[in-house]
Amino acid sequence: MIHDYCVIGGGIVGLATAMRLLEDNPGCSLILLEKEDALGKHQTGHNSGVIHAGIYYPPGSLKAELCRKGAEATKQFCAENDIPFEVCGKLLVATSDIEMQRMDALFERSKQNTIEVHRVSQGELREREPNISGLGALFVPATGIVSYAQVCQAMGRRIEALGGDIRLSTRVTGIREAVDAVDIASEGENWRAKKLVACAGLQSDRLAVLAGLEIEHRIVPFRGEYYRLPPAKNDIVKHLIYPIPDPALPFLGVHLTRMIDGSVTLGPNAVIGFAREGYPRFSLNLGDVADYAFFKGFWKTVLAHRKSAVTEMRNSLWKRGYLDACRTYCPSLEIEDLLPHEAGIRAQAVQPDGTLIHDFLFVKTDRMLHVCNAPSPAATSAIPIAEMIVGRLAETA
Repeated sequence: MIHDYCVIGGGIVGLATAMRLLEDNPGCSLILLEKEDALGKHQTGHNSGVIHAGIYYPPGSLKAELCRKGAEATKQFCAENDIPFEVCGKLLVATSDIEMQRMDALFERSKQNTIEVHRVSQGELREREPNISGLGALFVPATGIVSYAQVCQAMGRRIEALGGDIRLSTRVTGIREAVDAVDIASEGENWRAKKLVACAGLQSDRLAVLAGLEIEHRIVPFRGEYYRLPPAKNDIVKHLIYPIPDPALPFLGVHLTRMIDGSVTLGPNAVIGFAREGYPRFSLNLGDVADYAFFKGFWKTVLAHRKSAVTEMRNSLWKRGYLDACRTYCPSLEIEDLLPHEAGIRAQAVQPDGTLIHDFLFVKTDRMLHVCNAPSPAATSAIPIAEMIVGRLAETA
């Protein structure tokens, strides 16, 4: 049997893509292959659960547009599938004069992105969030929270209802593109498909190489470590609390995040991971380390961001340093408030010159489309990202 489509990857982008293909092509034959025993076990299942509004992105950019559309689409999908979500809003808190200046620039950017944002004075911030300290803030009312694991489960049910076949615990070991189809091999079974979409996240570069594609970039795993507050402090904030981002740094910095289950997390930081899928602390995979250690772009990235890399690593190893970063805007926190919480790992595509790829990166052939980089916030934007992927796939022969 030859399938019309094969999707590799059971994270939220792969699931949304499979769902869109089935909705756009009623009656087609589609198989989705996932190497884990459940859907959304990696980046999707380890993120902060935030439905982002898109305030950070350059006006008119694809990321800004997809995030705005994705936030609306995610909320609609949740409503249609009885998935709990909450629109609690986000406060970006400025704690210094330079952050106040950055806040002003961010406010102007939000207006250009047509995102509803309100300036919050120091006094109003104190009234809104008595436990948060700052000189001022921006309030983004559209930001929400959800369990993306539940979203993945609902997408999986939708795919099966539309006739799609989901195969778990199926690791792809070979991909070969022929003139009329793509041959896909696993450890126990083989398939043929007229077209293939690979949404492999942390393994995306390896899957592209497996398919015989020539790529220059590599995936470098950035580990995001979180702490969880004790239940007695679940009401410490009413909104999500974010710092004003430093445009010179590649990541946002630690923040207080309300979760849909009622808990509150602190994080994440951003340190080099020693295993692409090693979530426990001090996880090590020598093959993963070798992949980036012998890649010149990795060392150029480290050199370019050496100061922040040292700070992030220090705070990872020294809990008090992590706490101090949080106490910048939440001074009541104590060291005993930082309870263990599972880490996340971000698949960061890096160019040979050390540039971190912050935009979408696709590698396309006549019958394949590999999603080599789906930048944050991919979970929020997954539904319109899927629409874009399906459109690009249709452009192939």
